[in-house]
Amino acid sequence: MDFLDRACPVEVTLSVIGGKWKGVILYHLQSRPLRFNELRRLIPDVTQRMLTLQLRELEEDGVIHREVYPVVPPKVEYSLTDFGSTLSPVILSIRQWGKRHQDEIRTIKSKQFSK
Repeated sequence: MDFLDRACPVEVTLSVIGGKWKGVILYHLQSRPLRFNELRRLIPDVTQRMLTLQLRELEEDGVIHREVYPVVPPKVEYSLTDFGSTLSPVILSIRQWGKRHQDEIRTIKSKQFSK
């Protein structure tokens, strides 16, 4: 019996989108395919190494597609797969929740750091 056989559906979902940057990457890829450096500009706090790792994991899970174009210099674009697009409602719900509760979360976190 493997993980997917015994995991609850929330665990299954988080096994794919869990990670500090995966949700943000998926959010940005909803609108159009993006190149690596475009993602770096859109997510300035992510390191190059972490972005590479998160993209690789999303690709391994079949959520994004990595297209390498045979040009010099190399051109690589990342896009959502059809399977990855099924996560769009989830990502948009997370965004909506964050937008709705951002001020409350900021207040809670500021109280924690002031202790």
